[in-house]
Amino acid sequence: MERPPALSPETVQMFVGVAHGDLEQVRTMLDEQPALLNAAWDWGGGDFETGIGAAAHMGRRDIAELLLSRGARIDLFAAAMLGQLAVVRAIIEANPAARTSLGAHGIPLLNHAQAGGLEATEVVAYLENLA
Repeated sequence: MERPPALSPETVQMFVGVAHGDLEQVRTMLDEQPALLNAAWDWGGGDFETGIGAAAHMGRRDIAELLLSRGARIDLFAAAMLGQLAVVRAIIEANPAARTSLGAHGIPLLNHAQAGGLEATEVVAYLENLA
């Protein structure tokens, strides 16, 4: 089976950058290059970020939901921002150290949940009670 060509680093960086806040540009780029869906950019020093990771710490539910609808890999940080308490709880119960793991740019899990606003209130309360 032949591998598809690698994505250009510039395109990956641009995609992750726009996933911080530009829903229409994310949609356009995905339509043009679906392989961007789970692409990760290294901002330096192993600070890897995907589109869903960018949307998660910015509280961009709309972008995260678009990415998930296209098949993006959900992670703990996106689940926290989206208010998916059952997912967050299951991961932390299976791996208690996950509650102190950091997302892209070293942003803590609690901050991701707080970025989720009202929809993530239960996740915020759960995480605060763990401390």
